[in-house]
Amino acid sequence: MHLRKVSFASLALVGALCVPAFAQQPSEYAQLLASVKSGSTTIDFARLRISYMDSPEYKAAKDTSDAEKAMGTALSAKDYPTALKNAETVLDNQYVNLDAHFVAYVANRELGNTDQAAFHQAVFRGLIDSIRNSGDGKSTATAWVVISVHEEYVMLRVLGYRPSQQSEMHKDGHDYDEMKVKKLDDGTDATFYFNVDIPFKHYGV
Repeated sequence: MHLRKVSFASLALVGALCVPAFAQQPSEYAQLLASVKSGSTTIDFARLRISYMDSPEYKAAKDTSDAEKAMGTALSAKDYPTALKNAETVLDNQYVNLDAHFVAYVANRELGNTDQAAFHQAVFRGLIDSIRNSGDGKSTATAWVVISVHEEYVMLRVLGYRPSQQSEMHKDGHDYDEMKVKKLDDGTDATFYFNVDIPFKHYGV
């Protein structure tokens, strides 16, 4: 009887210890982030972006708007150490920030850090391609899926367009940004659509 009581008590103790372990399981975002930080650039970048918005890391992220402005200003001034420092501040809080990876790529390249430059370039391309592969942007049915309005403008810049008019629309239970744009090299007009369900959900629109 005494041994049975000890056994039950041991099991109860093990069970109690297991509860916090389950509660502390890393988020999907944290797991993907760990993979990419270890050097893997073949992860599912779409899942990295989307899972970030539902993660504890997103809720705990600090406002890095000042660092974002500073990294852009420093990059334009060719102050690469300052640009890199601020880009890293942004990435510490929001690793899916496209501009921060681009700045880190350029700054590392100019500073002679070839491996780090190649890494941030690969991550930037992975993030951009994950947006591009979500549709063709030519209609609401094939709209590009973004997690922030910021991604829309980076996408247009990468494709060589500048926005001329933006409007919101709701169709078939989804929210979209309709972006009328002009091609930078020849002024050609075009219209692209972005699915903004995710930012609308998280920004309380």
